[in-house]
Amino acid sequence: MLIGLALEAYLEENGFDVAGPFPSKEKALRWLRTGAPDLALLDIMLADGHCLDLARELKRRGIPFALYSALPPTADMPSELRGVPWLEKPIDRQAVLRTLEELLSPVS
Repeated sequence: MLIGLALEAYLEENGFDVAGPFPSKEKALRWLRTGAPDLALLDIMLADGHCLDLARELKRRGIPFALYSALPPTADMPSELRGVPWLEKPIDRQAVLRTLEELLSPVS
């Protein structure tokens, strides 16, 4: 949770309205059913499992997202996660900010 809280504070300092962090995919899915975020930043492993259910729901709703993990992306990752921006821990806050800004930028 410390990464989530520190990152939340940094993003808020840089103009983002942050909902979360959510410690579990169940809490995130519950919030997602009632809200419509502009984008999401997902930890690949949550307390109650892999973020794949969240990724599927975000893709279904057309909500852009990026992933972060202590592990590098692998060739055998689920198709829902291929092509998604991937950030590795330790978190580089400026890289996160750039990635999120790119996700929000309209495609030229």
